[in-house]
Amino acid sequence: MKFKFAPYCIISFFCLLFALRAGAQAIPDNIIQINGVTMTADSLRAVPNVTILVKNKNRGVESEYTGVFSLVCYKGDTLQFSCIGFRPKEFVVSRDLKGEYYSMIQLMVQDTFYLPETIIRPLPTKEQFDYAFQHWRIPNDNYEVARKNTDAYVLRAIAYTLPRDGRESQARLMQQQAREAVYYGQQQPMNILNPLAWGQFFEAWKRGDFRRDNNPYNSNY
Repeated sequence: MKFKFAPYCIISFFCLLFALRAGAQAIPDNIIQINGVTMTADSLRAVPNVTILVKNKNRGVESEYTGVFSLVCYKGDTLQFSCIGFRPKEFVVSRDLKGEYYSMIQLMVQDTFYLPETIIRPLPTKEQFDYAFQHWRIPNDNYEVARKNTDAYVLRAIAYTLPRDGRESQARLMQQQAREAVYYGQQQPMNILNPLAWGQFFEAWKRGDFRRDNNPYNSNY
């Protein structure tokens, strides 16, 4: 009895092995790996961050910085390419493709979006905005305050009003002593013999600086 079942077991084993092998070969023949690059249609530059989805299936990838992508799908599937600023594209994977790999270059056409005009106002009505624009006093920010504090005219006015510090007072005293040291042991010159002083005196006389009305030292009693 043992020898009668042996041929049947051997035949059944080979039939099962053949069926498994046939099934294993049938599955990879329907699967294909798509390797491609997304590029612009006008300048052939790489388009990064393009979303590639398998239509009606929750599977997809995104192209890299160089536009390269790789995706595994079934033959007969439809690939959807979408990216902001470009028109969407679809690519149908043919069922007649041979092999397990397919290379492609998907060209993306730039698209222009025209958005409606939007006006943003901080106040609800136009009248309130006009009144605020004319009468509100907006305080300066830190940049504007720093710019005004470092203005040349402001610094010059501050320099005239501030008192001298110790270094400046010492320098002024040293200059005065240096001028006085020039005339040590002799009489200092008098401006009465200075022609420049006489010229300034005559100019002041012509302007009327010594008139009674213009002289601040004269007062009516």
